[in-house]
Amino acid sequence: MSRAAHLDASGSAAAEMALILPLLLMLILGTLEAGNLMWSQHKVTKAVRDGARYAARQPIALLNCATKDATVEANVKRLTRTGQLASATAAAKIVGWTDAGVTVSVACNAAFSEGIYTTLASGAPVVTVSAAPDYPSLLGQLGLFNVGVKLRAEANAPVMGI
Repeated sequence: MSRAAHLDASGSAAAEMALILPLLLMLILGTLEAGNLMWSQHKVTKAVRDGARYAARQPIALLNCATKDATVEANVKRLTRTGQLASATAAAKIVGWTDAGVTVSVACNAAFSEGIYTTLASGAPVVTVSAAPDYPSLLGQLGLFNVGVKLRAEANAPVMGI
């Protein structure tokens, strides 16, 4: 055998690529999945803040400590989930997110008992909007991997409506 046959490097680039490609794909797909997870969590966090702000501006009589107005609660859930009040058929901010994934609760807080709240015996009602939709994994939608993660967020605000 000649010395040139031992030094033949043809095909070495293909072999190296075959070794590196799975790691490179895992790195790229993992980065995309992590970015989508952070973006989805941000959308849920912003959505519950918007829902709490909207609920806080409703009339106190509609969000008192004993009962909640069903229409206001439905509007808060719709606004939180879709970002819109007008359309009941608007697309959700997160794929598969339903109104059942949004919770609206009202509690009395005696710490807020000054200003517009002086006429209320139990203090200001504080509305809390929380959500826990399932995370729509990019890899799960491709049929590769389903992570089964829930996104969670909560926001509250004292009701300022008169």
